[in-house]
Amino acid sequence: MTYKPDPEFQSLYSVFTADPDSIGAHLNAYSGELSSDDPLLVVTGSDFVIFPGNGAPPLRESFRNSMRGFVELTAVSHLGVAVPFLIRLKELGFPRWEEDAQRFIAQTRRVRDVNSLTYWRDTVAVEAWRGSEEKITDLVDYSCDVTLDFMERGLADPSCFAFPYLRENFLDPVASPSVPVPMNDMMAATFALVFLDSGFRVTRWLRAQNIDWNRLMVIFSGRAGRPTAGLTWQSNSQCYVLYKASGEQLPPDRVYIAPHAPSLVPAELDTPEGSARVEAEFRKIWFSTRTTVEMGRAMYADYPAYQPMIDASPVIDPTTQILGELPRVKSPEDRRAFITLLRFVMEDPRQQLANASAHYITDQLMENDNRPEKVIIPGFTNTTYPRLTPRR
Repeated sequence: MTYKPDPEFQSLYSVFTADPDSIGAHLNAYSGELSSDDPLLVVTGSDFVIFPGNGAPPLRESFRNSMRGFVELTAVSHLGVAVPFLIRLKELGFPRWEEDAQRFIAQTRRVRDVNSLTYWRDTVAVEAWRGSEEKITDLVDYSCDVTLDFMERGLADPSCFAFPYLRENFLDPVASPSVPVPMNDMMAATFALVFLDSGFRVTRWLRAQNIDWNRLMVIFSGRAGRPTAGLTWQSNSQCYVLYKASGEQLPPDRVYIAPHAPSLVPAELDTPEGSARVEAEFRKIWFSTRTTVEMGRAMYADYPAYQPMIDASPVIDPTTQILGELPRVKSPEDRRAFITLLRFVMEDPRQQLANASAHYITDQLMENDNRPEKVIIPGFTNTTYPRLTPRR
């Protein structure tokens, strides 16, 4: 006999929460209406959108794909990952790995040819990198040269195209005349430079909005990075930025991460009607979580309370071998911690890759009054990228 709940039980279930006309739906929607004067911040995988309240139009700031220089520096950072990916393809016997390798070599050469100081200074023209354009040019030239040299050696001698040789002669060489700056350091630098720009701009933008942080309703909506990443305060890089930008005034319990919430489509904000519809929807979503939180507090006031943990980062030392949480960087010279972060964000599926530098850069910006020129960038500020071949 096929099981099916009795209609009366089904109706009792629906009258509370499972129906659009349910008690829970009414409380969520009505709470959203009553909050129409409170500011609402929706964070997507690439944008911050503030609905100031009182029917005011939304305000938007991008922190990812539309950023100047994001694609360029991320592409260069990927040089350090593309080579090991090719090695793995070779090890697995993928029949077209050499074709991929040659395509990669050709494109790396083309980037080396177009890389120039004027491109970074006049075309990319990122405010947070002002004054560092020549050094960025050197970093790109160097990274392309080292990558091309390794690829040519690997294709000529298969014994070089293996992970032990890769680590010792490309990723993490020690006192190598041909690779004086390990490519791990380059990856730490490019991650940090990208986050320096986004962290600086988002912090400046948030502070300019005169937000009442104690009333702000925050939703992190939809996917942010890998499908498994950014689902907690500790693993979502923008939570810490937001908290620090608020001067640590934002109550963490007003921040909800909703990976299954609908995507916010920027084009829907182009009309007053569209903006109002999106705002009402996200206010209702925020309260779909908030009402349960408030009920828990009211129903169980005499029992221990939940409190969000802002930072659970361990500090590593020379003896540390394993970690369960994202480690904390002790100083700008803590190279072991920065390289460990690179490994950690790749191995831990909860992490956004941006967390390789997010907390450190955010702290540095806050300590320096959001002045990017004062931030010490790992693998960059105190590192010289030599020219291995003449600049073209």
